[in-house]
Amino acid sequence: MTPIRILLVDDHPVVRSGLRAMLAGQPDLELVGEAATGEEGVEAARELAPDVVLMDLQLGPGIHGSEATRQIVTPNGPRVLVLTTFDTDADIVAAIDAGATGYLLKDAPSDDLHAAIRSAASGASALAPSVASRLLGRVRTPEATLSARELEVLGHVAAGLSNRQISKRMFLSETTVKTHLVHIYAKLGVDSRTAAVATATRKGLIRSP
Repeated sequence: MTPIRILLVDDHPVVRSGLRAMLAGQPDLELVGEAATGEEGVEAARELAPDVVLMDLQLGPGIHGSEATRQIVTPNGPRVLVLTTFDTDADIVAAIDAGATGYLLKDAPSDDLHAAIRSAASGASALAPSVASRLLGRVRTPEATLSARELEVLGHVAAGLSNRQISKRMFLSETTVKTHLVHIYAKLGVDSRTAAVATATRKGLIRSP
């Protein structure tokens, strides 16, 4: 049986070492390469043609794991399995929208990781229980759910950006940014930027500023 070829993209050497150890001893899983940045991951994916890419989201300077995922995923390209510590709506939605086949948390047992890799390689989705629950909640209450674009705007608000800075970062008009904020406030039941960030953080929609 041909082993599943795996590329590991994570900026922490200790984490990569731990994952390397978790993959060892699995005859059907073969680690063919490692990368420490999103850019390196995209290049390695093109050169090594792995079956599955294990992708962290926070990769330090350079492109985010979600953007790296978007660049790696092609009709005949590898599957991307996100492996991260974050399970906020903003992270999950960005990764899934970018084309990730699965989303697993780093505290998952090794057996779950092995199973998720095999599922991803076969084209099936592999989601951590908490991630699946959050996605199901978004499906059940779409009227109260922040869209991917609204989550992105709110993330920039949490980072302290002004409407003008957000408009430049997202290539939107300031009027469009303000419209997104109006919708965000209505969905969260708040009336200020500070309250929106606090409520979204408490609900697990975005990361803590």
